[in-house]
Amino acid sequence: MTTPATNAEAMKVTPASAATQPAARTATGSSARREYASVYDAQLPRDTTALVAAIQQLVSTTGASVGVTLVELNGTEPITWALDGSTVFTAASTYKLAALMMEAQGIAAGTTDPGGLVCYQPDDYEAGWFDDYSPGECFTRYDLAWRAGIYSDNTAGHMLVRDVGGAAALNAWAASIGASNTSFFVGNTTTSDDLAALWVAESAGLLGGTAAQAWLYPLLTNTSYEAGIPAGVGAGTEVVHKIGALDQVDDDAALVVVDPDEEYILTVMTDGPGGDAGWQLIASISAAVWQFESSRPS
Repeated sequence: MTTPATNAEAMKVTPASAATQPAARTATGSSARREYASVYDAQLPRDTTALVAAIQQLVSTTGASVGVTLVELNGTEPITWALDGSTVFTAASTYKLAALMMEAQGIAAGTTDPGGLVCYQPDDYEAGWFDDYSPGECFTRYDLAWRAGIYSDNTAGHMLVRDVGGAAALNAWAASIGASNTSFFVGNTTTSDDLAALWVAESAGLLGGTAAQAWLYPLLTNTSYEAGIPAGVGAGTEVVHKIGALDQVDDDAALVVVDPDEEYILTVMTDGPGGDAGWQLIASISAAVWQFESSRPS
């Protein structure tokens, strides 16, 4: 596994006014949505000094390594911004986001039956939320997706990966939409930029459009794990997201729907402090981004 950057490296953020920003890349307009995987050296149209300072302060008090990516999807002068967005972290259960998106795309295309059965095999097992698996027991794709999305069940996630063709197929698909620094499931590492790239493609309708979204989004809303990004946004805001947690690692990758005309993607990956403190760090970063978005011109 590639080791995440040290905290000292994570703190190397250039000022928002710099023409070239290796740690905090920026982009404006629809090009950020079409070619998210590219490196941008554009100057920010809005001042992010306060946002950068707030996130730096939050991270410095925890000793954590952190990757953060923000992509505004609409509104006036939308930007893309990242703090160590290309740093590689443990993906934990965020691999399930890619598997769920693949299933949703197939369902939208009519090539995958959501009611079709996937049968358990002993190699699928990993301790998780549910423990009712036995050899030969079969589950519909929807049931497995519900378990993997709402409850982040590990065995269900394994079964979905097998159903979409295994880790090689999952990673080839992810790479094709811009997740180029990712090795989901086997090795199981990714970046906040790559997780954001998945959400950019999904929200833009490139992975099955509204039919895929209608199937996928309810599986990732009001989950059993709302202590991260959802805890930092305003009341009544819809957050469609997938978390990951393993040892000291806590991750959250979200589409935040403020209203139909204002959406943004926020992905946060952390290594340390873990547990409740890790989720509080993600929630605090989310709150800082929410405050920044609240001042966005309409």
